[in-house]
Amino acid sequence: MDGELYSRQLYVLGLPAMQRIQGASVLISGLRGLGAEVAKNLVLTGVGSLTLHDPHPACWADLAAQFFLSEESLGRSRAEASQAPLAQLNEAVQISVHTGDITEDLLQAFQVVVLTDSKLEEQLKVGTFCHKHGISFLVAETRGLVGRVFCDFGEDFTVEDPTEVEPMTAAIQSISQGLPGIVTLGGDTKRHSFCDGDLVIFSGIEGMVELNSCSPQPVHVQNGSLEIGDTTTFSRYLRGGVVTEVKRPKAVRHEALDIALLQPLVVAQSTQEVQRAHCLHQAFQALHKFQQLHGQLPRPWDPVDAETVVRLAQDLEPLKGTKESLDEALLRKIALSSAGSLSPMAAILGGVAAQEVLKAISAKFMPLDQWLYFDALECLPEDEELLPNPEDCHPRDCRYDGQIAVFGTGFQEKLSNQQYLLVGAGAIGCEMLKSFALVGLGVKANGGVTVADMDHIERSNLSRQFLFRPQDIGKPKAEVAATAAQRLNPDLQVTSYTYPVDPTTEHIFGDDFFSRVDGVAAALDSFEARHYVAARCTHYLKPLLEAGTQGTRGSAAVCVPFVTEVYKGPTSAADSEDASHPLCTLRYFPSTVEHILQWARDEFEGLFNRSAETINCYQETSTSPSGMDRMQTTILLQPVMGVLKMRPRTWQDCVVWALGHWQLCFHDGIVELLRHFPANKVLEDGTLFWSGSKRCPQPLQFDPNQDMHFLYVLAAANLYAQMHGLPGSRDLAALRELLRLLEEPDSVHRSLISAGAFTAAELGPEQLKELQELLENWSKGPPLKPVLFEKDDDSNFQMDFVVAATNLRAQNYGILPVNHAQIKQIMGRIIPAIATSTSVVAGLLGLELYKVVSGPRPLGAFRQSYLHLAENYFTRSVPSAPALQLFHHLKWTCWDRLKVPAGRPERTLESLLAHLQVEHGLRVKMLLHGQAVLYSAQWPLEKQAQRLCLRVTELVQQVTGQEPEPGLRVLVLELSCEGEGDETAFPPLHYEL
Repeated sequence: MDGELYSRQLYVLGLPAMQRIQGASVLISGLRGLGAEVAKNLVLTGVGSLTLHDPHPACWADLAAQFFLSEESLGRSRAEASQAPLAQLNEAVQISVHTGDITEDLLQAFQVVVLTDSKLEEQLKVGTFCHKHGISFLVAETRGLVGRVFCDFGEDFTVEDPTEVEPMTAAIQSISQGLPGIVTLGGDTKRHSFCDGDLVIFSGIEGMVELNSCSPQPVHVQNGSLEIGDTTTFSRYLRGGVVTEVKRPKAVRHEALDIALLQPLVVAQSTQEVQRAHCLHQAFQALHKFQQLHGQLPRPWDPVDAETVVRLAQDLEPLKGTKESLDEALLRKIALSSAGSLSPMAAILGGVAAQEVLKAISAKFMPLDQWLYFDALECLPEDEELLPNPEDCHPRDCRYDGQIAVFGTGFQEKLSNQQYLLVGAGAIGCEMLKSFALVGLGVKANGGVTVADMDHIERSNLSRQFLFRPQDIGKPKAEVAATAAQRLNPDLQVTSYTYPVDPTTEHIFGDDFFSRVDGVAAALDSFEARHYVAARCTHYLKPLLEAGTQGTRGSAAVCVPFVTEVYKGPTSAADSEDASHPLCTLRYFPSTVEHILQWARDEFEGLFNRSAETINCYQETSTSPSGMDRMQTTILLQPVMGVLKMRPRTWQDCVVWALGHWQLCFHDGIVELLRHFPANKVLEDGTLFWSGSKRCPQPLQFDPNQDMHFLYVLAAANLYAQMHGLPGSRDLAALRELLRLLEEPDSVHRSLISAGAFTAAELGPEQLKELQELLENWSKGPPLKPVLFEKDDDSNFQMDFVVAATNLRAQNYGILPVNHAQIKQIMGRIIPAIATSTSVVAGLLGLELYKVVSGPRPLGAFRQSYLHLAENYFTRSVPSAPALQLFHHLKWTCWDRLKVPAGRPERTLESLLAHLQVEHGLRVKMLLHGQAVLYSAQWPLEKQAQRLCLRVTELVQQVTGQEPEPGLRVLVLELSCEGEGDETAFPPLHYEL
């Protein structure tokens, strides 16, 4: 397993599922756009082997969605033309092409078979065989703006891990003796979501130890506590313990396709949506019947062919248990646009289908309840007079034929003249660039796409950022992505910037730049960056397409000036890893994994980063970076000096320090804490001090034969050596022998750095003098090298240190150990990611792009989408309209602004205030530019008079000390007015220069 390549994906699927995926063999038949998407996602995910089947020659219409094909591929077998570019995505995946027919002997070689471009007769034949022989079977189809996925995993399929979330754990505060026993949970009960019937196990309990060895117990949730079985005869609970959920497998039964075609669809949504799904179901059957009768799909926007499809659908046998009539208008619209092949639709259905393949292979996550129907017919104009006509949509032997068949040549022309900014060239950014290339966005001379990203390509990017290859590692993402997108469509006009879009680059992405831009797509991984880009779009009145993913979850949204609300995402990630915990909790009273991990993280930063910076600064100025005096600096640096009287000069010195620090953290510090707070300490109210969330710690005895003990010393010594510019060592046998020979660290020096002696007031005069001498000795020599944490390098001992420190601390306090992958994810703030959800959200943005480009559209045409592929949750809803605010006679939304021309000669502040009062009836109380106050009605009259006579730009320069940037077109001012309410937020004042 290439842990670095699949690191983000492992956090989604886990190692057992990934191992199954790497051993699986899959057949994909049909390599048009949809088949290419499924294949791309599976290869990036690392499926063992993939066989491609599609003997049909590539044609012009394929190029609108099939990104592995080019004009040079025309006439070649789609499968053969796709093999080489697919193989470049992941050299570990075996990719072959089957050129013959699909036979029963062929099918038996695969775990999963996927059909994406087959006639219904073949679907039924292959589906029946696969169902009979235990082969997972999928059908995925798109027809213009509608699509569907069908899954058959057999009559006895077991999902071993139904959900994406880790098993819930919670600290125990108390357990009662009785029937039932009541388990009171510690910490924030809102974070626990146990449900009635959940199975749980217990561990680490002191007192009522019988529960630690019990088999999984069902629980009943009552007022945030858990009711369990009879605890009457158990020992009295003392302290500690953790309750952990036990995940249970689920059985799934699927019908074969021939039966499922006639079954009522199970859609856990509104009646209207169920009826729409039934209509789509019958529409697909009618399209298959039309194709069987005429040898082709209905001609684009041909009314005669469309009416034929409507009649065929009405003549079909209704689904069992359904009586409602079919929606003729819906059927007609589906038929009229069914000949098209669209990149966004292929991306959406291809992402869903690929995720279902992974579910079939890995038994991870619940599969679809056989059918998923999806339509985006809202992309078409509501006004029938604006719909395309057959002449506008007939094939033109160009790469956009598949898209022209749906939207016509006029819309294609609009797309080609667009100017778009793409912020972020990561996973979603790569998918969006692919989409831009395929749909023909900005391919004309006066169009274009600008992509901005400051990051460089890492190996872990390659499993989902499909424009990058191994040879691109270390190169700028923006440049490589731009070049790769141009290979997909040589006509794409794309410019790359290796800068972020943030306040530091407003001289690049300023008024002139945004005046040329038609819209912005944001593919960013931080909420701070999203808010900034969204604010720029609001300022310049540009539409924003925005998406994000986390594991199999995803969201896609569109913000359109004056039509929708502006971007309202959270200001920071929920439950941010930066959430602070009280220092005393981290140092003395940890009770959760978060506590011990934060402590280990602080240890790393304090020992190997901040200490080096402090000593370097002290060498130069005799003060620490924070201005502490020598005494304070000495106390701060006790741990990093440790048991050494002088700077380390050899590897052995580093090992001596590491062993001494181990002894301090995991033995001496705990002994000192228990001296102050003994295990049997009782509070005034009679309760034990070490109870509830306070876990009584136990000191550890160093044993080099225990893996975590040894790993800590190995990692700490190597990091210490790195910081001092000394050679480290990876010789494990030599280190074990050295540890056997070393004596216990000097008790005198260890006492100086014990847990109870961290302030000058707690040290005696002789100890202080000795510490000061130590600091003087340490201040001699070359500067130290601060060690910066690198999350993706497992060979530099940094993760080893944090893993060992965390788990040793867990042993001290009886907290469940944490594995390397979990620690790496939290420490590196790694967002779980997988290619499938990335593909879906990019496709959803592609649909919104169609609407934005097509021209003015009503609010009801747009969609914001949320999905969770692991749990088959998929919702699309109309976004909110911008809120209307009122103040006297004024009405405005978040998209409005007050525009005031500067005039020639430029107006003064007094003139500006008079203009606002006369034209808008606003008596300004305060005027600001950024954080700078330009005017306040509360100031003395003399001060007001000094400001009122100044020109506005002169005033801004005087107050801020900065001249306006050359080419600046607008000064943005904020105002508050007399009579405003607490909730009033006036529109920004745009002072036009």
